[in-house]
Amino acid sequence: MIRRAEICIGPDDQGTRVIDLLTRRFTYHSRQEWLQLIREDCVKVNGEAADSTQALVAGDRLAYLPRTIAEPPVIERYDILYEDESLLVIDKPGNLPCHPAGRFFEHTLWALLRRDQGKETIRFVHRLDRETSGLVLVAQSAAAARNLGAQFEKGEVEKIYWVLVEGTFPNELCIEGNLIRDPGSAVRKKRTVAPHKPGREAAESYAWTDFRRLESLGPLSLVEAKPRTGRFHQIRASLCAQGFPVVGDKLYGVDESMFIRFIEGSLSADDRTRLRMPRQALHARELRFRHPRTGETMHFEAPMPEDMKAGLDAKN
Repeated sequence: MIRRAEICIGPDDQGTRVIDLLTRRFTYHSRQEWLQLIREDCVKVNGEAADSTQALVAGDRLAYLPRTIAEPPVIERYDILYEDESLLVIDKPGNLPCHPAGRFFEHTLWALLRRDQGKETIRFVHRLDRETSGLVLVAQSAAAARNLGAQFEKGEVEKIYWVLVEGTFPNELCIEGNLIRDPGSAVRKKRTVAPHKPGREAAESYAWTDFRRLESLGPLSLVEAKPRTGRFHQIRASLCAQGFPVVGDKLYGVDESMFIRFIEGSLSADDRTRLRMPRQALHARELRFRHPRTGETMHFEAPMPEDMKAGLDAKN
């Protein structure tokens, strides 16, 4: 597969020079970097080599073909628990992204399903973070994707997660509020839970999760999480905000500075010891939904993965 990003030029961008549009809309490269990429023939207009000063016309196809980069290693093992003409249910390992993003393209579940199973038209109905293991629901048709997506949107899909946290968790705990950018964090994408406020904007960030302690394990707790909404980093951010950092989590764990060192590739031996696990101890355990074609209730479970079991064994 060739990594490729392509857009169709609309009326608003007609007459804009190639370099000006790239610099304005795609800020992950500087102007000088885009100029160099154009010189290296990584940018095309209607399939032909682009000129940096070329004026674009509505309907032009502007494509960027990134240079081949070495992708980080991942765990390529996954299990297909169920398959029919409408959907796939997959048990995904930790350390495997669902979708291409950033440095990952070939090393994603999407690419592996295309390569190994010949799945060319799959659509992920929901996502798991790269380090989260467990159940992923994949549609195999546009109709199934619309139906299942609507079930998720309406909160009709039951999801249960298992998560390992630091500390002695209460028997039960409901955490709700608005997920907002954490003002006390140096990491821009980190979220925290603020008291819920009325209004449309607040409603779009409202998060509600029910938690239940399954087991106390010395300094750790194994917790069941039932998210009633589906927000960015909802479970991890909610637990961290309540003082129960997630085991192995660089961002929502015992020390967020580990996330910066992880990105820089400079995690120390002491960092790894404090994390207890190489990845966040969050597992999508159960999934219940209606089959998009028959309406039948479908229920799936994914056993706790071996790395989380090892984390439990090493709790002390």
